[in-house]
Amino acid sequence: MNCSSRSLKGWLIVLLIGCLPLTMFAQGTSAKKELPKGWHLLDKDQDGFYGISVNKAYEFAHQKKLKSKTVIVAVIDSGVDTLHEDLKDILWTNTKEIPGNGIDDDHNGYVDDIHGWDFIGGKDGKDVKDDSQEEARVYYTFKEKFDVPNLDTAGLSTDDKENYRMWVKARKTIMGEGSDNGIDLYTLTHALQACVKSDSILRQAMGKTEYTGNDLDTFQTRTTESRSAKAVFLYLFKENKIMDMTNKMFLTEFTEEVESEEKKEATKVHPPENVRKEIVGDNESDITDRYYGNNDIMAGDPMHGTHVSGIIAGEKLDGKGRIGIDDNVRIMMIRAVPNGDEHDKDIALAIRYAVDNGARVINMSFGKNLSPQKPWVDSAVKYAESKGVLLIHAAGNDAADVDTTDNFPNPHFRHSDYTASNWITVGASSDPLAEPGFGSYTASFSNYGKQEVDVFAPGTRIYSTLPGDSSRPHGKYENLQGTSMAAPVVTGVAALLLEFYPNLTPQQLKYCIVKGSVTPPGKVKRPGSEDSMVNWSDISIGGIVNAYEALKLASTLNTKKPEKSTLSNKKD
Repeated sequence: MNCSSRSLKGWLIVLLIGCLPLTMFAQGTSAKKELPKGWHLLDKDQDGFYGISVNKAYEFAHQKKLKSKTVIVAVIDSGVDTLHEDLKDILWTNTKEIPGNGIDDDHNGYVDDIHGWDFIGGKDGKDVKDDSQEEARVYYTFKEKFDVPNLDTAGLSTDDKENYRMWVKARKTIMGEGSDNGIDLYTLTHALQACVKSDSILRQAMGKTEYTGNDLDTFQTRTTESRSAKAVFLYLFKENKIMDMTNKMFLTEFTEEVESEEKKEATKVHPPENVRKEIVGDNESDITDRYYGNNDIMAGDPMHGTHVSGIIAGEKLDGKGRIGIDDNVRIMMIRAVPNGDEHDKDIALAIRYAVDNGARVINMSFGKNLSPQKPWVDSAVKYAESKGVLLIHAAGNDAADVDTTDNFPNPHFRHSDYTASNWITVGASSDPLAEPGFGSYTASFSNYGKQEVDVFAPGTRIYSTLPGDSSRPHGKYENLQGTSMAAPVVTGVAALLLEFYPNLTPQQLKYCIVKGSVTPPGKVKRPGSEDSMVNWSDISIGGIVNAYEALKLASTLNTKKPEKSTLSNKKD
C-alpha cells in the first residue's frame, strides 16, 4: 500500500460531528506566516523553516569544486507520468534496448524495458490498478487449514506456526474482532453521496468544474441550495486545513477510500478476487518464475509514483528553481505497487531488477502489515546489500510505534538475527505551519520508533509533480503528505551525496544521513497525540535529515567506512 497519509475515518467524523482533524493532506493554513511551496528544501537559519538545507549543500559542493556524476535512482511505486514536463528528461533510459522493436535486446528477460518495468502488468498490455489487502489474501489462503475446531497449535511445524500467527492477525483485521471502531459502511456511503451532491450544486453555481477551498471561501452564494452546499464543503476544507486542495482531488480520494471499505466489508463473506493472477499470469508461488509483466510504467494510477519522483529530482519549481532535491539523477520506475497491498514476489523482483540495472539507491514508499513471503524479500535485500545499493523505506502513517508494531518490508530477516546494513527507515517530520492543528516538528500521522526509525524527513505539505490531465496535459503540481513523501526526501539526499562522492558505500551513506541529521530543540509531540510530549530520542535514532550536514560528513570520509557501532540497530 502506498504510504501517503490518508484518514477516511478522520474525514468522515469531521463531516458528521466535527471532532477530528484530517491526516491526509495538510495543504492550507490560516496562520499569518505563509508556508512556501518547497519549504522542505529550505534552511532553518536562513529561511525560518525546518527544511533540509539543499541550497547550502550545493553551495558547499561549489566551494569545494566537486564534480557531479549522474546517479541512477530506482523508484518502486505505482508508476510515473512519463510525459510530465519536469520528469520526462530525467527518466533512466536503458541504452541497451532498442525502443519498440519487441525484442529483448539486452537479454535480461524483459522486453523493451526502456525506462523501467511493470511487474503488475500482463504480457497482453493489461495492468493491475486495484488489488486486495494482504490480510484478506492471507486469511483465505489459510482459512481451511487453521479455521478448524480444537486445532493443535503446539504440534504445528515452525513454518506453520508463523503462518498461523499471520492468519490470526489477518482474521482480526478482516472480521473485526473487537478492533473495529470505525463508522459503518452505510453511513460512510451516504456521507460520500452528500459530498457528491453538494459538489454538483457548487460547480453549477460557480460556473466551473474545479475549485479549491480558497475559491469557495470567496464565492458569494445566491441561493439557499448553494449556500447549504458551500457550508458542507467549506467546513470540511477549513476543519481539515485543506484550503488549497481541489474538489476533484477530495472526491477522488474519498471515493477510493469508500470503495476500499466496501471491498473490506465484502471479504468478510467472500475471498477477494485474484486480480493479479488473472492479469499477470505468472506462478506467484514460484520466485524463479521472474520474467513476467510489461514495460508500461505509466499504467494504472501513476499519481503516487509521479509525486515521489518529483520530490527526488523534479526539474522546476514554478519556473524559479528545482522542485526536486538532486539535479543529476535518472529515475528508474519499477511498477509493483497497486491501489491495495503489494505482493512480496513483485517487490523482491523489483529490488533485483533495480540492482541489476545499475540503481545506487532504491526508494520504497509503500508498506503493509503482513509479509507471507518475506524470505524472498529478505534475499533481495541481501542481494542489494552485496552489490552496494541503499534501500530507503517509508515508516508508515498509523502514528504507531514500529518498535512494537509490524511494518513490512523491514531490514530484519525472518528466522534470523540478521539486520541489513543498507536500509534506512524514514518517519515524517513537519513544520508547525504545515499542520496548524497539530503544530509540531513531528507529523501527526507518522509512525515512529527509537530503535526502528533511523531518521525523519519533511513529509507534510510537500509540493511536487502530479500526472497531467485534459486541462494540463504536460503535468500538474500539488501538495501531498505522508511518509511516502518523507522517504524520497531522504532518497534525494542520498543521491546528492553520491552525485559528488560516488564511491560511498550504503553504510557510509547511512552514516552521513543519520549522523548529519538535526534534532529540533526541546520536546516534540508524539505522533498521534496532542498531549504526549517526548524527547526526539524517544521516537527515532537520528533527527531530521539535513543535506548540508550530510554532505559535509561525506567530505570527511569519502572512502573511509564508519564504525559499525555508531549505527547499530540490531534486534536484542
